[in-house]
Amino acid sequence: MAHVIVDTCTKDQLCVDACPNGSIHPTSDDAGFENEPQMYINPEECIDCGACISVCPTNSIYPAEELPEDKAEFVAKNAAYFTK
Repeated sequence: MAHVIVDTCTKDQLCVDACPNGSIHPTSDDAGFENEPQMYINPEECIDCGACISVCPTNSIYPAEELPEDKAEFVAKNAAYFTK
């Protein structure tokens, strides 16, 4: 997994607009958007470009190798969203 979104995400979707390959979900067009507490990055689709990081106003997106230790659980949470 190249990047991870954590629980400080406010679902503003700026990262969705910045992502060149659409690997961030749910979008407001996705069923269940309102029920998800945050956005997630698909670990199989993320191309590690970093475009999403600079547009996130809450600093909720990290390169996986820079993820704070207390947020380590979000690697699995991001991946799990795409295996539902």
